[in-house]
Amino acid sequence: MSRPDPALLSLNTATVRAQWKLDRIIAGCERYGIRGIAPWRDQVAELGLEETRRRIRGAGLTVTGLCRGGFVTAQGRPGLAAAIEENRRAIEEAAELSAQCLVLVVGGLPDGSRDIAGARALVEEGVAAILEDARQAGLPLAIEPLHPMYAADRACINTIAQANALCERLGDGIGIAVDVYHVWWDPELERGIAATPSRRLLGFHICDWLSPTADLLTDRGMMGDGVIDIRGIRGWMQAAGYRGFHEVEIFSANNWWKRDPDEVLRTCKARHAEVC
Repeated sequence: MSRPDPALLSLNTATVRAQWKLDRIIAGCERYGIRGIAPWRDQVAELGLEETRRRIRGAGLTVTGLCRGGFVTAQGRPGLAAAIEENRRAIEEAAELSAQCLVLVVGGLPDGSRDIAGARALVEEGVAAILEDARQAGLPLAIEPLHPMYAADRACINTIAQANALCERLGDGIGIAVDVYHVWWDPELERGIAATPSRRLLGFHICDWLSPTADLLTDRGMMGDGVIDIRGIRGWMQAAGYRGFHEVEIFSANNWWKRDPDEVLRTCKARHAEVC
């Protein structure tokens, strides 16, 4: 397999958020020739939506996704209406930034619940309620299946197959963000990606799974430092018709968040070429 096109590298701003504010991250991407960026809503709110849009456009960057919408189950059914309204605001922000998608971390079980099937039904109801808003905005929604370790508190959609089934029921305007950290373990991953229509593959997020892992949330590895066959998964994505960006998303409290952010960006570029 050939090396990936460096023009397809994108930076999820979580990767250096501990060191830099959003304005400096945007400038860093421009300086290192990283053509894509995926900001988080709290960072956008801090800088200001209009200022964020102005700086991103001025730097010539593509917003590969806005992080994040979802969490429709957080307060159970009593909180569903508020969650829907919050997601509508997220859709408006993503559209203003001309994002390629709004990433949805759908939510886990409501407090006190043991009903994961009910949580998944509530997710479907909540996402269905915002889908027409997204369609009207011309903004695809990207469900991100999360590792099963997050099923209780962050996302009860955990595999590509589950996400595909939900997309089939909901129709146009919704797809999947494939994050290797969350799906690499799935024995049905290759089959699941192959079964996904290319129009539904909305994102490809890369990092690595360290072994051992010191923290299940904030100990992600730089590509090449762990056990994930990133190149192989990239090949499956390409075979399925994906031609989009490769978005580096690393939460690393004890390593990469403590390093010089210029070093982090240089390493992201180098590892993207070498490992992916």
